[in-house]
Amino acid sequence: MLSKIKDRNIWTIYAAILVLGVAYGISIALIAHHLDLRGFTKSQMGSLAAWFALGIVALSLPMGALIQRFSAKTTLVWALFGYAAAVTLFPWLDSYPVVAVDRFVDGACSVGIWVSCETILLTRAPVGMKAYVTTIYAMAVAIGYVVGPLAAEAIARVASIPQGFLVSGTLAGLSALLVLTRLDPDDGLSHEQAAPGESPPADDGEGLSLGALLFRIKTSCFGTFAYGYFQASVVLFLPLYLIEAKGIPRNDTIVIPGFFALGMLLFSNLAGRFGDKHGHLYAMRVLAVIGTSMILGFVFLSSYAFMAAAVFVAGATLAAISPVSLALQGVITAPRDYGRSNSIYNAFYAAGMLFGPKISSILFARWGGAAMLYHLTALWTAFILFTIVYATDDPAAKKRAPEAVPESA
Repeated sequence: MLSKIKDRNIWTIYAAILVLGVAYGISIALIAHHLDLRGFTKSQMGSLAAWFALGIVALSLPMGALIQRFSAKTTLVWALFGYAAAVTLFPWLDSYPVVAVDRFVDGACSVGIWVSCETILLTRAPVGMKAYVTTIYAMAVAIGYVVGPLAAEAIARVASIPQGFLVSGTLAGLSALLVLTRLDPDDGLSHEQAAPGESPPADDGEGLSLGALLFRIKTSCFGTFAYGYFQASVVLFLPLYLIEAKGIPRNDTIVIPGFFALGMLLFSNLAGRFGDKHGHLYAMRVLAVIGTSMILGFVFLSSYAFMAAAVFVAGATLAAISPVSLALQGVITAPRDYGRSNSIYNAFYAAGMLFGPKISSILFARWGGAAMLYHLTALWTAFILFTIVYATDDPAAKKRAPEAVPESA
């Protein structure tokens, strides 16, 4: 791994996102419990998640322009410090309007972090290693998401939930300092890197129009929309579903996000290498089929061990779609369009996070957690069909065509 990735700046991003991942993991594991204990209703929880997603939506599209104006490094540093402030203040805010503003800022800073990191990684990664580089990035996040919930549980037991958010904010601040001191300026980025024997993605002159760019990356956008919708919904409501419908003790549900992240950690790079070799869109379809079956099967499970295993497999498959879909963008868009394409990509992720919790909260409140899981199954099924209809969006599909239909004469 070290011999394949020689750019020190890529490793700096990995280290920063690992520390930030722990911060995210702590806050994600505690947020539903904190809001529940503070007396917020399921509907309010869903709408607060929507405020977080709204912050992402509001800053997603402008983020490409901000990166061009101020540089990816500068944007990343300020976004990390902003997130640190938002998560530190969160447990001390009581009224719904103030909490909503904090969640909006949280989302706005988060999208700044993601777009900046993804732009740096896609630009620096050789053409034949896009998924390899992005899945290690996802693994770094996943390690944090595994460690974070475990740390959150320990903090909740020996101290308090509010102190868990303070730890999260401190870690985010340390991540910002790491980027500030160790990441090279953006003028060191190369747009011409490629694996031996390969060419960089085709350059479209002055760049594609917004509409043309959106159409080119539509399969990646659907994938990240589905993942954002799914992730934001289950983070909020799966622990409550386990408590209310399955009778699982509250403290045992705190580590559930850790099982999801562990699956992502162990299998993301495998999924990425599979995508680099056989096609990113094909890999996304395979992952979605397996993950969707886990969501559907979860309704019928009653054993905590089996439910934890299902969450693990869902993380190994559905969570791996995110970095693979990001890699797909890296091979179908020109480097000059990475900032804009990542902004659009994250806007769709945010849209999923915006609509998912609200719709899921309505279904959960009216018909229970099983109905919520059924509709998530339907969403991923639609994505699978979409990847079949637009299979040729991936250049690798054209390479497989002669093998799939051999000449008969």
